[in-house]
Amino acid sequence: MAGAIASRMSFSSLKRKQPKTFTVRIVTMDAEMEFNCEMKWKGKDLFDLVCRTLGLRETWFFGLQYTIKDTVAWLKMDKKVLDHDVSKEEPVTFHFLAKFYPENAEEELVQEITQHLFFLQVKKQILDEKIYCPPEASVLLASYAVQAKYGDYDPSVHKRGFLAQEELLPKRVINLYQMTPEMWEERITAWYAEHRGRARDEAEMEYLKIAQDLEMYGVNYFTIRNKKGTELLLGVDALGLHIYDPENRLTPKISFPWNEIRNISYSDKEFTIKPLDKKIDVFKFNSSKLRVNKLILQLCIGNHDLFMRRRKADSLEVQQMKAQAREEKARKQMERQRLAREKQMREEAERTRDELERRLLQMKEEATMANEALMRSEETADLLAEKAQITEEEAKLLAQKAAEAEQEMQRIKATAIRTEEEKRLMEQKVLEAEVLALKMAEESERRAKEADQLKQDLQEAREAERRAKQKLLEITTKPTYPPMNPLPAPLPPDIPSFNLIGDSLSFDFKDTDMKRLSMEIEKEKVEYMEKSKHLQEQLNELKTEIEALKLKERETALDILHNENSDPGGTSSKHNTIKKPQAQGRRPICI
Repeated sequence: MAGAIASRMSFSSLKRKQPKTFTVRIVTMDAEMEFNCEMKWKGKDLFDLVCRTLGLRETWFFGLQYTIKDTVAWLKMDKKVLDHDVSKEEPVTFHFLAKFYPENAEEELVQEITQHLFFLQVKKQILDEKIYCPPEASVLLASYAVQAKYGDYDPSVHKRGFLAQEELLPKRVINLYQMTPEMWEERITAWYAEHRGRARDEAEMEYLKIAQDLEMYGVNYFTIRNKKGTELLLGVDALGLHIYDPENRLTPKISFPWNEIRNISYSDKEFTIKPLDKKIDVFKFNSSKLRVNKLILQLCIGNHDLFMRRRKADSLEVQQMKAQAREEKARKQMERQRLAREKQMREEAERTRDELERRLLQMKEEATMANEALMRSEETADLLAEKAQITEEEAKLLAQKAAEAEQEMQRIKATAIRTEEEKRLMEQKVLEAEVLALKMAEESERRAKEADQLKQDLQEAREAERRAKQKLLEITTKPTYPPMNPLPAPLPPDIPSFNLIGDSLSFDFKDTDMKRLSMEIEKEKVEYMEKSKHLQEQLNELKTEIEALKLKERETALDILHNENSDPGGTSSKHNTIKKPQAQGRRPICI
């Protein structure tokens, strides 16, 4: 009895110790997942679980996003999940998205899963027109998206209309030109065919390398007001802070690179940006909501940290990841080369087989023709033999008639003893008989020659029959398939400072190496211009080709601004308009 009571108590105590959980739904760019989370879990616990599930190690680019009253917010790592202002209705939904963007995707994104998630997110932003993309670049990006999805172009598989159900271009671009879906598909396919040999990860990386040069790539925009109350836009990205006119999100009015900012702080709704150069006055602005201020500060801190991190030596973890990525890339390259060789050998074997089948069919046709010729020769020989027999019989009959005529002539000569008249008549008859006998003899000789000729034709027909049989025998005994060389064995793959005081928040940046960082940024700008020169030539070709079909009345404000920026002498993008505000009497900057 006591044992039963103890067991019940033990069971009830175990039951009480089970932690309470709630359901969370995580939405990525291409999947949805659900997890059971403990009530005490913090944001980092949930974030780490998602990253482990995805196999993602480059976690510093990503975050879990949710929405509060039409305002975007990000899950804080050091705060309990349920302490955030989220819906308590299960499942609680978060979106796993890129929060910070790289300056150079090819150098910074190491893992293939990281590249893939960035590719899907940037592609969606371009199609949703959250990132402005000119028409010619849209077509080029679409061709890389098709390569990533379908692999190498194959005319026998990718026939006209295979992109009919795909969303590849922004609706703004489609509406801007008098072009049918077939015409767009033709231009996308023309570039798609040039990407042969690129794997999915390579095509996605080429997509990102082009997209990262777009003016609105990686920029988070916020509505602000300056001290005069003028409405402006604040853009936060990997390069720094940018101030825009609300009607022009492409070209900033002024920019503050991260290496030229000493401190960013806010108190209530007022933000203050202090440049590194103390001769330049501070820039102050106001935002509409305290929640927006917190989000702006989060993005500034994260982007600045990554900006400084890029300009230092890679950590041991990143070095290991890059080494593994290089080995994996080399292994995949070896595997692709092996598969390419096997495919080539398979295609050669198929071509050889087709050639042998063609030759076999040809030989069968020749054998059939030889059989038919043999049958015709046999029939001809039979006919000639029959005709020779008939001719021989006719010759015998003519010879018999000639003998009878000769006998008749002798009989007439023997009876020529009558009167002179009878003699004359007899002589005349004899002459006629001689003529007749001569004709019969000539006819007999002619028929004899004809019989000889028929015999000779028969002999030739039989000789032709013998040659036809010999040829048929050679065809039927000839080997059909030549010996095949064994396939070579596949090669083995190689193993290849923030201070929070009361209602005031501030963030101080170190200014130790800021001048060196400025020189590095200028050098990177020059390298960037060289790399983009060749791509720009390709894009200009397509732009010239489709310009005649553009409907000017359908151009949006961003299209017009982009064209003005592209003209010689026009203003350019955020990448080459970063400049310091000039000090004038230490007055506050007013825009």
